[in-house]
Amino acid sequence: MTPTQPNPVSDTAIDIATLPKISLHDHLDGGLRPATILELAAEIGHTLPAQGAEALGAWFRESADSGSLERYLETFDHTIAVMQTREALIRVAREFVEDLAADGVVYGEVRWAPEQHVAGGLSLDEAVEAVQEGLEAGAAASIAAGRVIQVGQLITAMRHADRSLEIAELAVRHRGRGAVGFDIAGAEIGFPAARFAEAFTYLASHQFPATVHAGEAAGIESIVDALVHGRALRLGHGVRIAEDIEIDYSDSENDAGSDGTDGDDTDVGIANLGSVASWVRDRGIPLELCPSSNLQTGAVAAFGDDIESHPFDLLYQLGFKVTVNTDNRLMSGVTLTGEFELLVETFGYDLGDLLELTLNAVDATFLPLEDREALAEHVASSFDRAAGQAS
Repeated sequence: MTPTQPNPVSDTAIDIATLPKISLHDHLDGGLRPATILELAAEIGHTLPAQGAEALGAWFRESADSGSLERYLETFDHTIAVMQTREALIRVAREFVEDLAADGVVYGEVRWAPEQHVAGGLSLDEAVEAVQEGLEAGAAASIAAGRVIQVGQLITAMRHADRSLEIAELAVRHRGRGAVGFDIAGAEIGFPAARFAEAFTYLASHQFPATVHAGEAAGIESIVDALVHGRALRLGHGVRIAEDIEIDYSDSENDAGSDGTDGDDTDVGIANLGSVASWVRDRGIPLELCPSSNLQTGAVAAFGDDIESHPFDLLYQLGFKVTVNTDNRLMSGVTLTGEFELLVETFGYDLGDLLELTLNAVDATFLPLEDREALAEHVASSFDRAAGQAS
């Protein structure tokens, strides 16, 4: 699909870094500062693969880009290792929020798996409380510095650990004290949402929202499973929904394209959505797309190996509720600003596109309706000011 807007943000005076952003898919253990990892590792005697903040940051990025899933997963061994005490969790969470706020994020949902952070003797509840203390400290420091930000926890269960009901109960227990939603993460293949049906039934019975990692390592069947058994209100990644879309170029050469263009020799086809893709689009089920991470993990390998072949724009042009996310800022070496800039450079999006993508994310948050409306108003007014200053 070709972009519809002729005046990309890159051709204007608008600085994307100053625009308000919403972060829905960002892992706590994937967003540490390299310098913090070095200090925390030294305190506990943990051996790291590189010394010096710059060298360590480069190691994380190279590992994520290596094409080796084993090496990619090894990176989390190091971050999780230094996040096993109350003090470490508070610090990491505080800095996580400060870094989000510095990037222009005004609302963020931070996902992490408490069960991976009890090796040092913390209980699950103590771990959640420590992270919440850090998130609140980070928000307070950011607000004091003139940056507005609100954050909530997405309590995550690891698919291979079979503790999903216990973690679901933990999440509900901390509702109103920082927890805003539930997630399952980890090995998608072989661990479908159906395996954790009891946990998802418990969450539904308590009207507690869930997002489910699906459509990243596994395909359409995983997405269906997340929707049916996981009762997912959002799809974590979900990018492989594009595999349920066929583009027919056979009759498009001289006819009007599906995006309303007048044909001739443009590379435009007719999009035919399968039943699952139609369901996800027509019901407005949000997709938590992570462009750089999707390339690194091979989630979009069926479409190509560069950002130009990422189906982000296809999904956006077809009306899916797509949102922009970072996944793991440390491993991918990205920021939310950088991901937006990447999309602008690749697909030529203008300020209207960025506003629509941001409002998609606002609507997809697990905030109450009144809070979503207030957040949407703040975002829209900020974009209006940016447009006025650039004109």
